[in-house]
Amino acid sequence: MLEAPASASGSGALVAVGYSIDSRTVAPGELFFAVRGERFDGHDFIAGALERGALAAVVSRARVATLPDAVLSSPLLLVEDPLVALQSLAGHVRRQWGGRVVAVTGSAGKTSTKDAVAAALGARFNVLKSLGNLNNGFGLPLQLLRLKREHEYAVIEMGMNHAGEIAQLSRIAGPDWGVITNVGMAHVENFADGQTGIARAKYELVEALPATGVAFLNCDDRYVAQFGRDFVGKAVYFGAGPCADPQITAISESDGLRVGVLSEGTELDLTLPLLGRHNASNAVAALAVAREAGVPLEAAARALQGLAAGDKRGEVIRLTGKWAGATVINDSYNSNPEALKSMILALAAQPVREDGRRILVVGEMLELGDHAQGLHEACGRAAAEAEIDVVLGVRGNAQYLVKAADGANTANRTRAEFVADAGAAGVWLGQNLRAGDVVLVKGSRGVGLERAIAALEQSAVGGSDPHA
Repeated sequence: MLEAPASASGSGALVAVGYSIDSRTVAPGELFFAVRGERFDGHDFIAGALERGALAAVVSRARVATLPDAVLSSPLLLVEDPLVALQSLAGHVRRQWGGRVVAVTGSAGKTSTKDAVAAALGARFNVLKSLGNLNNGFGLPLQLLRLKREHEYAVIEMGMNHAGEIAQLSRIAGPDWGVITNVGMAHVENFADGQTGIARAKYELVEALPATGVAFLNCDDRYVAQFGRDFVGKAVYFGAGPCADPQITAISESDGLRVGVLSEGTELDLTLPLLGRHNASNAVAALAVAREAGVPLEAAARALQGLAAGDKRGEVIRLTGKWAGATVINDSYNSNPEALKSMILALAAQPVREDGRRILVVGEMLELGDHAQGLHEACGRAAAEAEIDVVLGVRGNAQYLVKAADGANTANRTRAEFVADAGAAGVWLGQNLRAGDVVLVKGSRGVGLERAIAALEQSAVGGSDPHA
């Protein structure tokens, strides 16, 4: 951790060993920033943070008069806005560090791509990778504050749900290189001009890159493929299309995910321990970044073969006990139309026993605004066309997905049902699961479909054995 003075009190300076905005997880010696979010104000939790060993707290001058005496007697740093202070400190640390920042964004796949890029660069360099999906104005600064002098690269994820957010994050992180996976319909309710507005918001990353920077762009996305036209730096294209190098030449899902790659005349067969054809695009994005950094292609490919699915992002759970032989694919962290369609194809490619079924447990997708019904219906049709055996829609707008799957079921292959919430989905699974089934569980974060998986695991005698 780069040392940064937290406060001065009494006889000596205090030096923070870390930084936190969560009083529940703050560690001894960390500096606590009392930021205000949508639901909570950190000033209400300063006492708890100090009790857990926080070194000091960064607080708003406007809130000092409301703080209890026990807090006022502790080391405090007074600022106008603790969030702005956090972001300013992170930006200062990043610029003092002076290494190369690679920022990753996109409507779908950015977390998996971030993990892949970090792994490929890690074959040769000391890399800081942002944890989980801490990719907004609160989480990104905390990731930059994890930088150490020995890090040579930082791979940082950038998310957004409104215009201007990526530009703001870029002012903090100062990216040298940028990776853009795709432009989809996630958060479309916040964009009056729909997908075009989302594309402009993603393009903010390219605009933030310096003239010496590199933009890594998905050749297969109709929006992203245009992002290099006016960029003054270097544009590198990846994907399966003719403009791509590295280029995907073949994909097979019969025995794991196998990807044929052509890069600067060199052919490569890449085997990935991940589900879904979309991970092939994520992998070649990582190869493109690693190649630009001087990592040998073979070394980067070996590093990618050690990837594992992230938390609730395509995790494979082999059930034991009562449902021994059944498999659950936990992709419940979040959802949007593009990601859901990709995972439907991944489910369709999974082998099942003769008596087994492919079951899609799908929660409603949030933040789609006026487009919600049509986008859910399109995903329902995609499930029927993929001949998914059972579609279980969960909550709200998932009813449209169920109706569309049923209506598109001309071959009488797909059974479609609807339940009100994640708890009911868990009950349904407990009553209907067979030992040979493969179940994909996917929905927006607010649906909480991981609860259905937990209920299923708890009801199985002997528990389960999660592994990929």
